[in-house]
Amino acid sequence: MKILVTGAAGFLGANLTEYLLGQGHEVLGIDNFITGSRKNIEELSGKPNFKFFEADIVTLTPVAKASFSQVDQVYHLACPTGVPNLAPLAEEMLLACSVGTKNILDIALQNKASFVFTSSSEIYGNPEKFPQAESYSGNVDPTGLRSPYEEGKRFSEALVAMYSRKHGLDAKIVRVFNTYGPRMSEKDTRVIPNFIRQITKEEPLTVHGDGQQRRTFCYVDDLIAGLELVMEKGKAGEVYNLGGDEEITIAALASLVAEVFGAQSGLKQEERPKHDHQARMPQLSRVKALGWSPQTTLKEGLLLTSKLHQPAKI
Repeated sequence: MKILVTGAAGFLGANLTEYLLGQGHEVLGIDNFITGSRKNIEELSGKPNFKFFEADIVTLTPVAKASFSQVDQVYHLACPTGVPNLAPLAEEMLLACSVGTKNILDIALQNKASFVFTSSSEIYGNPEKFPQAESYSGNVDPTGLRSPYEEGKRFSEALVAMYSRKHGLDAKIVRVFNTYGPRMSEKDTRVIPNFIRQITKEEPLTVHGDGQQRRTFCYVDDLIAGLELVMEKGKAGEVYNLGGDEEITIAALASLVAEVFGAQSGLKQEERPKHDHQARMPQLSRVKALGWSPQTTLKEGLLLTSKLHQPAKI
């Protein structure tokens, strides 16, 4: 098949592209490197059946859109990420999630391609219900610090749902929870890559507050298997949570990461950011009904990451 992957130079995009190429598909990748890694594309550039376009999905010209003709599937992952970018790249996040998503939906519609949009657990905000089911509308501050990403993803979901209902597009939404593994950026401030970076520098692992915030984690290979399954078997217009389903506190995670990576530098407590959510946990019954479940335990995934992780320089 001929498959378009937006955000192909990002952590998830590059791993997904590598997997699809390994399955014998022709892959067209697009990224503007605003938070993606050129190193990720360099590793893929020598592979057969891969063509890369450096472009912004917000400003795609008709000529650029024509380059993506005859695609059978579209995985739409493109959006700037990262907590430190919530203010500096706020406009870019909102435009990517609105104008950019519409541009990619139009490409899928013109080609009658199946479409998967990677939304985020961030659309649930600071949840008041546990676990979070896809029917839960969340607890989000529409003008808060996280709003460019949270509300951007929520608007993208509305666009995707509209294209499915109005135009009959075979489009599905996946809400991605915390994911980790090879190709995480060395500038990624999410907790696992941050811990790895601190271990590399022989610094103490930073824990915010008392470290009792709870999270779940999914190894990237499991996440990609879920994306493919939703593409192939998911119901048009449906939303699917995708992530780990075993909770761990940040303090316990720090101890586990230190054990796996052989760190001896200890922990350092810092004041907890006001926008830090207390807990996230996906209800996975909908995607499990398709036949998916996490196959990699957190310790197994961290061991694989410790062997394979090479931080990607932006």
